[in-house]
Amino acid sequence: MAHSLKHEWRKKEKNIYLPKKESVLITIPQFQYITIKGSGYPNSKLFQEHIQALISTAYTIKMNLKQMELLPNNYMDWTVYPLEGFWDISEKAKLNFTGEINKDELVFELMIRQPAFITSDFFK
Repeated sequence: MAHSLKHEWRKKEKNIYLPKKESVLITIPQFQYITIKGSGYPNSKLFQEHIQALISTAYTIKMNLKQMELLPNNYMDWTVYPLEGFWDISEKAKLNFTGEINKDELVFELMIRQPAFITSDFFK
């Protein structure tokens, strides 16, 4: 079966996810992600719930595909990608910025990369 192979990003995409000790310029192609946005302190219960929702969704997508009889074109089992994210401070915090960050004013977008064969229709 063609779908018996497994894409393991830790082995096949080391240059992106496991950087070398010395700085190296790399070109990262466009990828697709599932994302969730939020705000507030990173150690809060709400932040942990954002992470849990995102990770649960990533694993649900993977497991649902494994149970389907008709798999998407170019399907290959994969290791779920790592949690990634962007952090900033709120627009209000930027207006009043004094040089110190109040972690309650952080905003974030958390994401987990998805294989190219995961379509928006499948996601929905």
